[in-house]
Amino acid sequence: MKVKIEIVEGLEEEEAVIRCGSLNDAVISLQDYLSKQNNGRRCLLLTQGGTDFFIPMADIYFFETEGRELRAHTADQIFFCSYKLYELEEMLPGSFMRISKSTIANLDHIYSITRNLTASSMVEFKDSRKKTMVSRGYYKLLLERLNTRRLGK
Repeated sequence: MKVKIEIVEGLEEEEAVIRCGSLNDAVISLQDYLSKQNNGRRCLLLTQGGTDFFIPMADIYFFETEGRELRAHTADQIFFCSYKLYELEEMLPGSFMRISKSTIANLDHIYSITRNLTASSMVEFKDSRKKTMVSRGYYKLLLERLNTRRLGK
């Protein structure tokens, strides 16, 4: 693996780009490591009842769209987000993953997945009663990512 460092004057935020031929365990581990370096300190501007909140990304369990609204779920609250789901997907750290057409989940908070062979499977989160669905198309990739993270590969 080649490693390059470019110094760009005036850059507002550091950026790491990983170029790879395929998504493998080493690349996922590197992405997770880099994401965790700043994950706890980075916040998103979210709203609730006309009040703006700066919520740490590490506290967010999942994002879901309902109609034209994008909602951010924490353990016990729901906030509204002004971004589009595809915009969030690009800016979120490696601990987040799209698990359906309308949902991005924080892998660090997933507690269990109740498998359904004919439809979407149910995802449950630690320390919360929150649940969401993982679609069949994302189920296998989600399991692979969770296994990689849990085993520390």
